[in-house]
Amino acid sequence: MPINSTVNSAALPAPHDPELSWQKTALCAQTGPELFFPEPGSSTREAKFLCGRCDARGACLEYALAHDERFGVWGGLSEQERLALRRGRRERQAA
Repeated sequence: MPINSTVNSAALPAPHDPELSWQKTALCAQTGPELFFPEPGSSTREAKFLCGRCDARGACLEYALAHDERFGVWGGLSEQERLALRRGRRERQAA
């Protein structure tokens, strides 16, 4: 997801981190973070549309899940959708 997001830079991995190599080709790098971090109650439709066209979508989503990203659209999913996905994965693992 959004490379330009306003996050505590001390918590971010180094830019040369191979885990973040997907960001070099991510379409979100070509737009501002507002699209991916909309105000509460605002639509995420445009962000999800852009994510749907992005080759880095899968890597972005896995990064967000692995790092428990709680805000914004990552890999084409909203906060609630990622939470539901996480719960579903845990339930399948427990079964």
